[in-house]
Amino acid sequence: MNTPKTQSAGTISEAQTVPESGAEDRVAAFFGRYGRHLALLQATVATCGSLFMSEALGWPPCVLCWYQRILMYPLVVLILVGILRRDHGLHLYVLPLSLFGACVSLYHYLLVKTDWLPPPPCVDGIPCTVDYLDILGFINVPFMALTAFLIISFLMGATVVSEPADSDESPSLRDGQALAAYAIIALVAVAFIGWGMVI
Repeated sequence: MNTPKTQSAGTISEAQTVPESGAEDRVAAFFGRYGRHLALLQATVATCGSLFMSEALGWPPCVLCWYQRILMYPLVVLILVGILRRDHGLHLYVLPLSLFGACVSLYHYLLVKTDWLPPPPCVDGIPCTVDYLDILGFINVPFMALTAFLIISFLMGATVVSEPADSDESPSLRDGQALAAYAIIALVAVAFIGWGMVI
């Protein structure tokens, strides 16, 4: 009779550890399957948002804003092509742009919100210290760009760590992943165009 009790106790301890590893596996599988699509969504929202601010709201970008745009806009195309081609090396192209963009955004944020950094030399056009948006005292345009770059970097890193096992399938422009990528870009673009027409 002692043997069944020992086996049931062992079974209980094994059952207690299964949900934890199962949850970790589900999170890893989620990022492995959808991390690139979420990064594409973030890059598309950031790109359309910056265009909306300059074209619909009439906020002209400063020099540092242009640098951040130069680093953000290509990410939409790179991530989209990486999804369509199922490129396992996509992080090699995306992470340098997103991490460098995060550095530029952090510098811009500190320049606007603190006096730790010396002001940049005089340039023609909009000064880099202008603050078009101030929500809760710390959320502004450079902060939103920094957040977008960091989210993209995290998602690409998580995708590399949790690559799905079925990722060796041949790419097709009409499979579910490709259609989801097209839908992300189309829906975000339509939303921002519609919002711009309302304003």
